[in-house]
Amino acid sequence: MEEREDAMSIAVKICGLKTPEDAHVAIQAGADLLGCVFFPPSPRNVSAKQAAEVFDMVGDADVLKVGLFVNPSDDELMSVLNQVRLDLIQFHGDESPERVEEVRQTFGLPVMKALPIETTEDVEKARTYDGVADRLLFDAKPPKGATRPGGNAIAFDWSLLRDTQWTVPWMLAGGLTVDNVLDAVKQSGCKAVDVSSGVEAEKGVKSPELIEAFLKAVKG
Repeated sequence: MEEREDAMSIAVKICGLKTPEDAHVAIQAGADLLGCVFFPPSPRNVSAKQAAEVFDMVGDADVLKVGLFVNPSDDELMSVLNQVRLDLIQFHGDESPERVEEVRQTFGLPVMKALPIETTEDVEKARTYDGVADRLLFDAKPPKGATRPGGNAIAFDWSLLRDTQWTVPWMLAGGLTVDNVLDAVKQSGCKAVDVSSGVEAEKGVKSPELIEAFLKAVKG
């Protein structure tokens, strides 16, 4: 019972949404954050118009709308923000702490920085963003030759994060599925998880059944 109570307090982000229907499923199943990807090489890439339609499903629900960008220019950010109301910008590229702060000041929105983790050294490197970004997201390092920095269905050693202390909230990502998410929570000590490929029927296509099953596994 204690493990179930711990699981129920975990926040869940469903990322890479492309249709209002999938967003509706995620909201109804208890998602806390919804993410759309603005990165053309990704099979989950959407236009600002598509994202606006996805996020329209949120309505009055207590759900954060997240836009994922990879090394965007100010013009690229503005192009999306002129059409889409985001609650949180997610940076998933090589953005520096200075760039994170610049965007926070320029656009007046909180920023979550995704950081690739493979070793203890990577965890320590991530600390340069702690207190600069509003949130951190720890993801697996992409394989060599990968065209995307995330969404590669790869996990890392979750125990690297166990008992680490951070001044801002953080989220776990990378290869999470309905079968391993509770183990990931237990090993890492995370309070929030982010899933994309783990709830897909095929690359870039969400499965309503897997979205529901994932949220049920985490939320109970």
